[in-house]
Amino acid sequence: MTAYTSRLPGFYNLPWEQRRQRLLEIGAVDPDTLAALGGPQGLTPALADTMIENVIGVYGLPLGIATNFVVNGREVLVPMAVEEPSIVAGASFMAKLARAGGGFHAHATEPHMIGQIQLLEVPDPHAARVRILQAKARLLQSLRGLAPTLERLGGGPRDLEVRILHHPALGDFLVVHLIYDVRDAMGANAVNTACEHLAPHLEELSRGRAVLRILSNLNDRRLARAWVRIPAAALAFGPFSGEQVRDGIVAAWAFAAADPYRAATHNKGIMNGIDAVLIATGNDWRAVEAGAHAYAARSGRYTSLSTWEVDADGALVGTLELPLAVGIVGGATRAHPTARAALRLMRVGSARELAEIVAAVGLAQNLAALRALATEGIQRGHMRLHARQIAMAAGATGELAQRIARQMAAEGNIRLERAQELLRAWQQGAGEPSAGPGQEQGE
Repeated sequence: MTAYTSRLPGFYNLPWEQRRQRLLEIGAVDPDTLAALGGPQGLTPALADTMIENVIGVYGLPLGIATNFVVNGREVLVPMAVEEPSIVAGASFMAKLARAGGGFHAHATEPHMIGQIQLLEVPDPHAARVRILQAKARLLQSLRGLAPTLERLGGGPRDLEVRILHHPALGDFLVVHLIYDVRDAMGANAVNTACEHLAPHLEELSRGRAVLRILSNLNDRRLARAWVRIPAAALAFGPFSGEQVRDGIVAAWAFAAADPYRAATHNKGIMNGIDAVLIATGNDWRAVEAGAHAYAARSGRYTSLSTWEVDADGALVGTLELPLAVGIVGGATRAHPTARAALRLMRVGSARELAEIVAAVGLAQNLAALRALATEGIQRGHMRLHARQIAMAAGATGELAQRIARQMAAEGNIRLERAQELLRAWQQGAGEPSAGPGQEQGE
């Protein structure tokens, strides 16, 4: 058996069946895990019917592997479920560049989630706040035993905070924050249950009425951070020097840092990678999206989640910080056979480790987009990878779709009309089609 590694040269060019065989050869998966990554041993309609309401079938997404990742010194193969071309390729290539600087480094904080209890009609909000804080120890103790499995693993309630808010529709009202350690779970159910339990006790202390009792997705107590350092020389390609690429990336980042219109698209690029891993592992990508974008606006102005700068030695240094509530136990991560297989493929032992890898993927995806924008433009590489989808949309299949995609990419003319024209030429037995108007073969 070949040694396990995320460095798989030529993986992209293999037929999909051979890619699966390659994962077996390096010990990345066992046969059962591989079977769960696709086909009848994956998610079936019968199993889906136990997960959500009104099931009529299942909806598939391509599941790819991002290669080349080294995170905290460990080789990692990263499963990504996504329909958009260039995302898996972009993350993989940036991870390859990152190896020149030792790969990605990442850190996640303790898995502390925030639950919120809203208290209305409180006659004396400031005094009520004091009464609640005085009773903190008793209130936290009352939550013991609600989640015995979490508590056995070291989780459970950690703290209470009380805020006084004001809105013209309500006047002054209280919001109690419960800080809850959820260990390797995403934690929504445990936190919501604890909030429900606290509500009557808080009503008694505040003499008000508890209304909303739910977790917050702005979980800024549960952050993941990733950083990478890439020597300028490793960034050079084609006509672009490493310094040109480096400085272009910093300039593109500065645009996003200064302008929320650009920052929205910049951060969407980060989430392209993050969401794909979350979907593959059965995590709540919608919750992470909400928290990430709220965190990007925490200063009162929406801005970039990442930073890119040049260090004293001239290397490019990138960082990313965002809330990341992920789990490896409970929910879809246990119910969905493909999600379980994806987690086994990644060899993660805790939710914090998963969050660190996810943050690294987000940073790699951001770098891929900025590098393209700062050099040859975002469309050239994206459309080249998109060409096969265009060929298939025109009606081509199998090897013919590949040939038409290569022809369009060579011409630099990746359009549905051109794909249809090429398909007709192949079907009529005309052999290699001629270049389209204004195009030259091999351009």
